[in-house]
Amino acid sequence: MSEKDCGHHDDEKKKLYRRLFACLLGFIILVLFVILLVWLILRPTKPHFILEDATVYNFNISTSTNLLTSNFQISLSSRNPNNRIGIYYDRLDVYATYRSQQITLPTLLPASYQGHKDVSVWSPFLSGNNLPVAPYIGDSLTQDQMAGTVLVNIKVYGRVRWKVGTFVSGKYHLNVNCPAYITFGGKNNNGFGVGPGIKYELVQNCNVDV
Repeated sequence: MSEKDCGHHDDEKKKLYRRLFACLLGFIILVLFVILLVWLILRPTKPHFILEDATVYNFNISTSTNLLTSNFQISLSSRNPNNRIGIYYDRLDVYATYRSQQITLPTLLPASYQGHKDVSVWSPFLSGNNLPVAPYIGDSLTQDQMAGTVLVNIKVYGRVRWKVGTFVSGKYHLNVNCPAYITFGGKNNNGFGVGPGIKYELVQNCNVDV
């Protein structure tokens, strides 16, 4: 083979490589453009949670033993604000905290699917009987008793997936925090507590992180 033929063959290979590279680059740009376009059209928005109400059956602490008993039933709603995106709630655990300390055992909500603009409502019971708490909790409850209200936070932790058409995304962590202000009761023989069977209409927006 002559040197002229070899040079011509090398030029053809370089042109082929350039074309392959250009095709690959064009494909990557197209995929990125489609992802951006889908994002702009769909504009995915995290769900909107509202703590509707809370019924307090027991919320008492013994200051001598630092044991706290809590029993609530709450009504919690979630709205999917998206027009074209559905939400799978694969697992949701709900529990209550006071002063950043968990005071009830987690309650598992049933797995569910939420369509476009749909609203879901749950009414779980949250309870924790004679749970040991830090000594400062009693002091905090004394201060809250003087102020007249106690702040209990209802927390939701779980995993969600997004559904667009037939496409279903991977799992994302969901964290929800709902503040609930409850009127505090008086002092009893052993400590402090809230009167039983009292329902509080809250309609409190929750902070949602996904």
